[in-house]
Formats: sequence, C-alpha cells, structure tokens
Amino acid sequence: MAFLSLLEGIRTPFLDRLMQFITYFGQEIVIIAVICALYWCADKRFAYMLGFTYFTAGLLVQSLKITFRVPRPWVIDPSFKAVESAVPGATGYSFPSGHTQGAACLFFPLALRTKNTWRKLLCVLAFILIGFSRMYLGVHTPKDVIVSMLLSVAVSCMIWHFQRFFLDSTQYVKQTAAVLAALSLAVAAYALLLKSRGTIDMEYALDCCKAAGAGLGFSLGYYIERTRLDFDTHTGQFGSQAVKLIAGLGLTLLIKEGFPLIFGASIIAKMAEYFVLVLWVLVLYPCIFTRLGRRHS
Repeated sequence: MAFLSLLEGIRTPFLDRLMQFITYFGQEIVIIAVICALYWCADKRFAYMLGFTYFTAGLLVQSLKITFRVPRPWVIDPSFKAVESAVPGATGYSFPSGHTQGAACLFFPLALRTKNTWRKLLCVLAFILIGFSRMYLGVHTPKDVIVSMLLSVAVSCMIWHFQRFFLDSTQYVKQTAAVLAALSLAVAAYALLLKSRGTIDMEYALDCCKAAGAGLGFSLGYYIERTRLDFDTHTGQFGSQAVKLIAGLGLTLLIKEGFPLIFGASIIAKMAEYFVLVLWVLVLYPCIFTRLGRRHS
C-alpha cells in the first residue's frame, strides 16, 4: 500500500486520463477484437496461440482470485482513494490483476513473434505500462500486478514452446480440446462450490463462470474448426476483408448485448453467453463468410 500511496501523491488530471487510456488496452473487449481481426482476416494460427494463452491464463487468474479472495486496495485501507473513473471497471477480487493478465497474454506473444528488437521492447513496454496503470489508478497492488504478469508470461512461454503440438497437426486436437474443456468445467465447478458454501458472493463466482464459458466455447470451437471447417482467412481484397471484420465485430457486439436481454444475467446464462460468443467467433461466423465467399467466386 505504501507504493500506491506514493503514486496517489503524484496524480494529476492529465496523468489520470493518460493512465485510464493506457489501461483500456488490457480490457477484454480489446483483446477479443485483436484475436478476431487476426483469426478472421490475417493469421489464424497466431490467433489460436493468443486464444490459448488468453483463455488458459484467464482461467488460472480467476481461480486464484476466488482462492485468495484479496480485497481491493481501498477496502484494505479505507483512507486510500483510487481514481474515481477506474473504480466501476474494477470488479471481482484484487489478486491477481485481470487487466495485466490480458495485456501480457496479448503483447508478450507479439514480442516473441517479432524479430525486430525495437518491436520486442515496445511490446514488453506495453504490458508493463498497462500493469503500472492499474497501480497508478489505485485498483491493484504491486503484488497483484507482478504475480499476474509472471503467470501470464509463463503460460505464454509454455504455449509458445509447444505450439507445434496443437497448431501444426490434427493428431492431438481432440485431446487438447478435452484438456481445456476439463479445466474450464473444473473452474466453474470450483466457483459454484464456493458460492454454495457462502464463501464467495455471486458477483465473484460470475467472473469465474464467464471465463469457464469462454474456455468451453474455445475448446469446442477449436475442435470443430480444426477437424471440420478449416477455413481460409484470405477471402478477398482489402475492402472485403475490412467489411468482413467490421460486420463480424458488429454482430459479436450485438450477440453480447442481446443475449442478457433474452436469457437474463444468472450465472448459467452468463456462462452460456460467453460460450456462444466464442463459438460464434471461431466457427459460426467463419461458416457464414466462407459460404458467402463460395457463392461469389
């Protein structure tokens, strides 16, 4: 808390706005949008790698959150004040940092992928800055950020090292999908068990079940796409690719906003929402634009 108090003392309106802008790049919506753009239009293989990294690390982070149940800094020290604009987005427990996890799972694989030294440094600097922004805004402690960063980097390195195992062959697709699905179900069951015992409230179990739903959607979508669909990302010129991306993101947002209106916001409904969203990204939308492309060819 001493370090957060030090940062609180140097806050200015300009730095508040700057750090709020920087922290935005660790949000779920940005990570998913980047994965969608790569998956639909540019590099499906690397998008899979980002997906495996992001969803696996997310399940681990959410499990740690409900295991250690560390309150936010302003709960630990009521005299401490976070930047007001950052508080609404700081849901769930504090340890480890979800924004830092998302940022590291995006930018560290990008750093591994590029061969340019300056680009590597920029990518590493990006997720370090996002982690720092969480501390500046007062929504996470250094421990929250550092542990999340180390965990995400470790998961990224593991998936990078074994990428050929599940990205260049269909031999182990079923086993890989089954492991991720089992991990997702285990996290959901763990969260629901803690909730049933009164150990955690619904809002904390909800975040875990959303991550589990996304993991299940990714595991099933990965299996179906690799074994049945195997679509081509290059379905036209730049203009048609741009239309494909914009339409896909728009429809994804429509599903995300419309699903709760129809099915509500219960834990099971939220888990189903994220399951459907990821399955839409990986299989359903590629099926649509692949068939449309065949009709116009």
